[in-house]
Amino acid sequence: MERKIRVGVIGTGAIAQIAELPSLASIPEVEISAILSGHYENAVMAAARYGAKTAVHDLQEFLNQNLDCAFLLTPKTVRKEFLLPLLDAGLHVFCEKPLAMTLKECDHLANLSAKSRQIIMVGFNRRFAPVYQRGIAAFEGEKPDYVFAGKCREFKEYRGTLENAIHMLDLLRWFCGECVRVEAQARFTNPFYEDLCTAQLSFENGSIGLLGASRHAGQWIERVEMYGGGKSVIIDSPEGYRVIYPDHEYQQHLTPLSKGCATAQDRMGFLPCVQHFIDCVKTGAKPLTNAEDAFKTHELMDRILRTAGLPDLSQQWD
Repeated sequence: MERKIRVGVIGTGAIAQIAELPSLASIPEVEISAILSGHYENAVMAAARYGAKTAVHDLQEFLNQNLDCAFLLTPKTVRKEFLLPLLDAGLHVFCEKPLAMTLKECDHLANLSAKSRQIIMVGFNRRFAPVYQRGIAAFEGEKPDYVFAGKCREFKEYRGTLENAIHMLDLLRWFCGECVRVEAQARFTNPFYEDLCTAQLSFENGSIGLLGASRHAGQWIERVEMYGGGKSVIIDSPEGYRVIYPDHEYQQHLTPLSKGCATAQDRMGFLPCVQHFIDCVKTGAKPLTNAEDAFKTHELMDRILRTAGLPDLSQQWD
């Protein structure tokens, strides 16, 4: 019988509970060996809920658990203090986005990953979501001429464009390739809690992308539209997409996934994203959203923030 992959998890907040912990618990070849949280009682509750072997008190106890890899799911502001010790311990690391709070740190981590045998994967789960995979598949390997990617929410948060719009920016890179020109605008009173940010992006192949992120929406809405090659693809995340041709239209609502009971892990791509990382740990393959590729998304985000007059990836609010 093949040995299970021993996984440690750092962080028990909302994203861990919604996405990675239930995904890990559902994968047969995984053993959740240790959970570390900012509050020990939260680690104990998560360990009981998801079948982990133990809850630990601190990072050193975590590193003593004979792990194969770690999931770093802490808030972005404290990620650095955990990530480097995990790499120093020789662990493969799955890191929630953003990879780091400064571009210099992102570059350093990408270089570490490129030079070592360790895997660093960033959780850009939208690339693994069924609606986005099927939407881009409709272009049959060609790049769309024009893509709009918008993610709008009903509340402001610290560095909201970096925190949330980075998912859509990563999709734009995945759909269109590398960006050669950025135009961007933002509206804000406090630039660390912006009201909105928009960007127009020109890509090497001639594609044009438009990024939109409002923090005054009625509710969370995530939508992508792609045009070109005689077709239009409209994606209403997380479940619906349409492919429109001059003489007919195809559409699908993805609730039949998992016998009509599709979870957020299925619909938003969290489970296949986590499974991809586990497969890469087993085989040594480079993940789709590896640190070197993720750095390109972070670098592009930095250009957008600078152009829009928002704090770039070297600035933090005290």
